[in-house]
Amino acid sequence: MGPELRDATGSDLPAITALYAREVEGGTATFETAPPSPGEMAQRFAAVRGHALPWLVAEIDGVFAGYAYVSPFRPRPAYRYGVEVSIYIEDHARRRGVGRALLEALIARTRDRGLRHLIGAISDSDTSAASIALHRALGFRNAGVYRQVGWKFGRWLDVTLMQLDLDPAGEPPQSSGLDLCGGLA
Repeated sequence: MGPELRDATGSDLPAITALYAREVEGGTATFETAPPSPGEMAQRFAAVRGHALPWLVAEIDGVFAGYAYVSPFRPRPAYRYGVEVSIYIEDHARRRGVGRALLEALIARTRDRGLRHLIGAISDSDTSAASIALHRALGFRNAGVYRQVGWKFGRWLDVTLMQLDLDPAGEPPQSSGLDLCGGLA
């Protein structure tokens, strides 16, 4: 049976915080080096939800399997039609379709909100082939590589940028109804 997806709630924050802390302490999907507190994670969750952007949880057989969300790409007004995607999967749920299900759902919800671009910033390009392949399979294109921009675990890490154009024709933007730049529009 595949993963079941739903909107994240405050009751998911302990599992979300624990998964993210494990990635901070042992992985390279984030360049943070100290896990954020539960309070900080709650503030991040509230900020995403305050922009009316999706934050999803995946479960397999009722067990937390991962989460994903989109957040404003940059704070300047001209960037307000682009969001960055973040996905974190529990070890027991990897290679079980969780990442694909979460990313497909985020693409659909982002498109439904009238946004134009989804940006993926995939760190540690050397060991993230599966993530890069997943993004590519769902229509993301390479947008560039930041070389050796992060120092973690005693080594330099790259960040591969990938972009999905939800409106490849480049039509003038429609109002998304979202304020992604904190009232700076």
